[in-house]
Amino acid sequence: MTTTHATGSPGGGAEGAAGLLSRTRTTVNPRLRATVESLPGQIRRIARYHFGWEHADGTPTEANAGKAIRPALVLAATQAFGGDPKEAVRAAAAVELAHNFTLLHDDVIDEDPTRRNRPTAWTVFGIPDAIIAGDALCALSLRLLAEDPHPASARAAARLADCVIELCAGQQADCAFENRAPQDVTIDECLTMAEAKTGALLGCACALGALYAGAGDEEVEAMDAFGREAGLAFQLIDDLIGIWGDPAHTGKPAGADLAAHKKSLPVVAAMASGSPAAGELAELYRAPAMDASAVRRAADAVERAGGRDWAQTQAADRMARAVHHLSRAVPDLASADELLALAEFVTRRTR
Repeated sequence: MTTTHATGSPGGGAEGAAGLLSRTRTTVNPRLRATVESLPGQIRRIARYHFGWEHADGTPTEANAGKAIRPALVLAATQAFGGDPKEAVRAAAAVELAHNFTLLHDDVIDEDPTRRNRPTAWTVFGIPDAIIAGDALCALSLRLLAEDPHPASARAAARLADCVIELCAGQQADCAFENRAPQDVTIDECLTMAEAKTGALLGCACALGALYAGAGDEEVEAMDAFGREAGLAFQLIDDLIGIWGDPAHTGKPAGADLAAHKKSLPVVAAMASGSPAAGELAELYRAPAMDASAVRRAADAVERAGGRDWAQTQAADRMARAVHHLSRAVPDLASADELLALAEFVTRRTR
């Protein structure tokens, strides 16, 4: 059955997800821009650049500002419980601000030179200013909820604050992995880190949408579980893209995660295989740097050691778990077709 939503078009499938993401940007961006405009001087300039609204010199542009998956989850979850997505726009914008706080910091930590086919903020404005701008976006996200007159805003603010702490714990664990040999990082440790670093915010987005629709505690927790499992699937696919993604689409060099010696989920799974290819991969990771040829050999070793197949299988399994949690919260899945469309988009995307 095709359901027509208040947000304007049918849901379901990749086409439904694309439409929802487009409508989310149209709905949430005015609030996002207005909130960013409240920042002082240079911090506001960095934020505008990071979001793709301005060039480095301050002239306007319409660069890629991201997919808006997290705010879309807020609005779609509100819709699924019979709420009005327009009442959850502040919550959707708050989640997007928190997400972009993490991106600004991640780019500094990972020393990534590009994001969305543009130089990262820290390479343009310097490390201190990029970190400070990220801090400001985090504060803005919580202020936006604190000032929201909606009756769910206080619970939403507390939940988002807890989520940010969990995000920080996940990032700290990820950084700690860098000081360990890749074969010494277990798959369970890596999955726990990924849930905190990625799954927590997707879970929070879904929970906030349920809260804003007036859902009960059990439904809110089930939606959080749905988002967390979808977030793990998202991270698994993201890790695959970090190795085999097309630079024209990712905005980063081919095999960027391998060149950076990241202990991503496919890499850790490959190392755990105990195969000859795992030994080759470990040897490549012991080298201080990888040139293009070494990156290609490392990608091949991950694949031969089963890391690629494992990650793809895990992503499908995590999405099956996500749908199970969603069915507990919303027994009539026809009313949650936009959430399902987003889940499908997460696992089928290639960039």
